[in-house]
Amino acid sequence: MDKSSADVFVYAKASGMLAKSFVGSRVNKLFSVNTIEGLWELLFQSSAPSVSESSLVQMIEEKAEQEFLCGFISLLKEYSRPQTFLVELLRFYDYDNLKNMMPTLVAMGVQGSLSLPARLASIGKFSLLKYDKWPSLDAMTAGSPVAWCADAQGVERQCDIDGRLDAQYVRTLWNSVAKLDSTSKEPVRRLLKDEIIYHNIIWALRLRIYYGMEPSDILCRLVTSRECRSNEAVAKDELAKSAAQILMLPLDSYREWVNWKYSYLLNPCKDGGQWSLDLRWVQRMARFELSRRALHQFHHHPFTSHVLFCWFKVKQYELDCIRMVAEGIRFKVSPAQIKEFSGIRAY
Repeated sequence: MDKSSADVFVYAKASGMLAKSFVGSRVNKLFSVNTIEGLWELLFQSSAPSVSESSLVQMIEEKAEQEFLCGFISLLKEYSRPQTFLVELLRFYDYDNLKNMMPTLVAMGVQGSLSLPARLASIGKFSLLKYDKWPSLDAMTAGSPVAWCADAQGVERQCDIDGRLDAQYVRTLWNSVAKLDSTSKEPVRRLLKDEIIYHNIIWALRLRIYYGMEPSDILCRLVTSRECRSNEAVAKDELAKSAAQILMLPLDSYREWVNWKYSYLLNPCKDGGQWSLDLRWVQRMARFELSRRALHQFHHHPFTSHVLFCWFKVKQYELDCIRMVAEGIRFKVSPAQIKEFSGIRAY
């Protein structure tokens, strides 16, 4: 079908799929489940397999991810020529797979294993990696934008390679917005800008907290909207400035953070007591906020590529919640505690 017909069909189909998802107010159904078997039955409308609890958790996470990816790919295939942005969006899972595969390749020298790592996400014909060429990283990435990984392996630290891959994926997405049609470009750009700002904030905090990096070393690792030739330019860039603003703030003084534009991402300070920044909380709140905005915007721009962008982000967050609930039940955490830990507020 032509693009305009496909837009109409995809919007209707995506709306129906979202209506059945555990998002918005329906997310409460996920957080009311208190057994792994009950979670399986809620998600897949069938009896849970007779396996160990840990195996069932893994099966739930794998099946939920597979259904999410199959759903998005089915929508994408309605277009004879999908927008480049939407294909690049899906390739998040190639980048994620690559980050998971590289440590296995290093370990192979010791263990002699030739098997692909378990639980790799499959995006079929949209993949930029040649998985059938395993275990040659050169052959798997040949001719792709990530071919540089083969030279970096064993030379750079894996955390640095992961950071470069994350930055490359995000920058590729940002640049591909320019190729969208006029009706899609602006709403996609606004939501993606929010996501990249969150990405930079989390990445800056991770480098500061876990790796003890100085601000000057962190700034050059942030994603920017254009080429920046100095740290001063990075600190003024629309995508990086919010992360740059917090590089010197004390991590144990809530008062110093309250006037920051994105202070709503922070873990609360209770009754004026001791406080220290909780990066995991910031990550969860960033994902929640992005999903909330995507769900709100889904019906505001029908028959555009923004529909699929919003759908992808909302369903990714649903997947995060499914994993959170499954792991919480596994470790005997109450449904109320799991929901509190998630940081979810009312939509």
